[in-house]
Amino acid sequence: MSAEALKTLFHPFEAEALSLPRRGERVLFLGAEPGLRLPPAFEATLNLVQGFRPYFRALQAAGFMVTPQSAGDGFDAALVLAGRHRGQNELRIAEAMERVAEGGLTVIAGGKEDGIASLRKRVGDLAQLDDHLPKYHGTAFWLRRPADMQVAAALRAANPALLVGDRFHTAPGMFSFDRVDAGSKLLVDNLPGDLRGSAADFCAGWGYVAAQMAARSPGLTGLDLYEADFDALEAARGNLGDTVAQGFFWTDLLAEPVERRYDVIAMNPPFHRSRAAEPEIGAGMIRAAAKALKPGGRLFMVANRQLPYEPVLSTAFASHAELARDGMFKVFVARR
Repeated sequence: MSAEALKTLFHPFEAEALSLPRRGERVLFLGAEPGLRLPPAFEATLNLVQGFRPYFRALQAAGFMVTPQSAGDGFDAALVLAGRHRGQNELRIAEAMERVAEGGLTVIAGGKEDGIASLRKRVGDLAQLDDHLPKYHGTAFWLRRPADMQVAAALRAANPALLVGDRFHTAPGMFSFDRVDAGSKLLVDNLPGDLRGSAADFCAGWGYVAAQMAARSPGLTGLDLYEADFDALEAARGNLGDTVAQGFFWTDLLAEPVERRYDVIAMNPPFHRSRAAEPEIGAGMIRAAAKALKPGGRLFMVANRQLPYEPVLSTAFASHAELARDGMFKVFVARR
């Protein structure tokens, strides 16, 4: 999606439907992704925002100025790359309009399969759109910030802060942001209550598994959380503020080494980044967990039933066993 949508986003500038930002101007780009290629003569200073650690690192390696969260205001223009999460898209548009100067341009683009047409309609119901331009199996549309901020306020009101289980603060765009994930619950229900020593939650999200580990195992001396989604990790930091949790690491576990060693690791790893399943992601997480465990340390892991992780567990660990299984998931324990 991202490669085509990135081209769609910049197409209005290349087609001369919009003037290219000039040198000395500042442009905010929310949701920037790797593969970004600026049109010739795009001379403005570009401030990229990307909270997904692998994308952040790729953009940084390509020489762009990128941060995990946006800051500042008075931007001359803003770009928003829309994805599949409706609420996240709307909140990014609201933020873009809040951070540009009055009259500043906001350009939004996304793919047809990610609902860009309905997003354009929702925003168009709230504000006067300047124009739109379809290209590369997607659409770009744009508008300028009005004197009042009713559009941004309405978009935020439609996506209020969430509280899952009367405890966990989450936001649209995070994994399972509106409920406890069934796989994570199955994992937690099959964790022993006598876990001891140092522990970690890999792929911690907004902190559900780590919180349950902390609550159910008083023998834990420390608990670290590792997560690639910056906003989810910040949510977890708040959600676990009064527990044994100590370290919060914004990390790409597939590419960045874990320096600490643990007696216990629990994880519910992702199995896709695009729409298709990518079992190698989970396999890489298993290998990362094996390296981060002390000799004799244990991994507790949940996975979709159809994913073939048993051979990877056999290779990376001295032993492993299946603890539980339901209609969708299976839970493993493995010992290093």
